[in-house]
Amino acid sequence: MIYLALKHLHVTCVVLSGLGFCLRGWWMLRDSPMLQQRLVRVLPHVVDTLLLGSALSMAFLSGQYPFVQGWLTAKLGGLLAYIVLGAMALKRGRTKAIRARYFVLALLAYGYIVSVALSRNPLPWL
Repeated sequence: MIYLALKHLHVTCVVLSGLGFCLRGWWMLRDSPMLQQRLVRVLPHVVDTLLLGSALSMAFLSGQYPFVQGWLTAKLGGLLAYIVLGAMALKRGRTKAIRARYFVLALLAYGYIVSVALSRNPLPWL
C-alpha cells in the first residue's frame, strides 16, 4: 500500500516537473517576466524534491538500486543529463539560441527518462 502511494506521488511529480519545465522554457523563449515570480522559482524545487524522495523510497522498499539494475542506472544518468541541460536552458546559456538548443536537449533527456521508466529497459527504442 505504501509503495503504491509512493508510485502515484512519483508519477504525479514526474508530470508536474515536466509540465513546469515546458512552461518555464516557453517563458524563457518569450522573455516573460513570469520567470521572476517567487512561486515559479520555488515550486520546481519542491516538486523535484518530492520526486527524488519518492524515487529513493521506492528503490529502498523494492530493493532495486542504481548500479545493480541497469534501467535504474540509465534513469540516473538521464536525470543527471536532464539537470545539466535544464540548467543550461533556463539559466546558464549565454544566448537565447543556445538556451533554446539546450531546452530541446533537456526535453529529449526527459523523454528518455520516462521511456526507460515505462519499459524498464536502458535502450527503450530497441
